[in-house]
Amino acid sequence: MAWDEWEQLKTDAEARRSTQMQINHVAPTFGDLKVKNTDLEKIGKEAHSLFEHLGREGKVAHSSSDSAASNLKEQGFDLAAGLQHVSNRWEKQLGSLLDACAQISNHLHKTQSIHGDDEDYIRRTMSSIDTLDQGFDERVGKAGNPNPAYYGKPSEKKDD
Repeated sequence: MAWDEWEQLKTDAEARRSTQMQINHVAPTFGDLKVKNTDLEKIGKEAHSLFEHLGREGKVAHSSSDSAASNLKEQGFDLAAGLQHVSNRWEKQLGSLLDACAQISNHLHKTQSIHGDDEDYIRRTMSSIDTLDQGFDERVGKAGNPNPAYYGKPSEKKDD
């Protein structure tokens, strides 16, 4: 009886194996993620523009609310403390937002530079691999002639 159970378990396992993920193929994709340097540049410029605009306008709003809070305090209004609290929070939040914009702009600029260097490295490496392949490929050039990738191109000799 135990042997029959074992055989049944093996059969069930084999049936499940056919429905498991197979590694010998790639699932269809909807295209590669492609980002062009112009796209990164536009996003970086927008982040930098936002940084500059927020820096100018946000500081004006902060100084206005600070002076209003100070004026209200001089006049004895209890509202001054609340407005000063709002002004302080504004300054902290503005600083955080300015830091984030600067970080985005700087990161995209650095990413653009790094990926450009990577592309150049890959292009040079692939180019040298092609040259190396030609050196080992006997099909380069006409049969019976020396391989020009290895021996160089034959020099032209002129009759004197």
